[in-house]
Amino acid sequence: MRIGELAERAGTTTRTLRYYESRGLLPARRAVNGYREYDEDDLRLLQQIRTLQDFGFDLEETRPFVECLRAGHPAGDACPASLAVYRRKLGELDSLIEQLRSVRAQVGAELARAELEAAAELPGGPEPRCELGG
Repeated sequence: MRIGELAERAGTTTRTLRYYESRGLLPARRAVNGYREYDEDDLRLLQQIRTLQDFGFDLEETRPFVECLRAGHPAGDACPASLAVYRRKLGELDSLIEQLRSVRAQVGAELARAELEAAAELPGGPEPRCELGG
């Protein structure tokens, strides 16, 4: 198939495919007439890249998975380098989750404090001015 058909089937643009080609992630095979030619294996490569990017992997992190697919592994993640990227990404995600838990706890504490302060205000007093902007 040609680049336009591959882009359409993969749900991306020809510009993206050319970029992947320039980065060495998508093979650059040319027909006699000079047109780029792709097959179902290339579509599988693109689907793998897009799935990983949807999970938050950057483009370079997809490289071991692409190489694993090219080596003949049907899922692209059975190779040692792919497994290492998975492990590294899980570590990053665990760290982010811990950071978010900490921030959530701080925000929760601030909310509790603010609610207690608001409940302690004397009835009938002046309304506090909480205007944002100008």
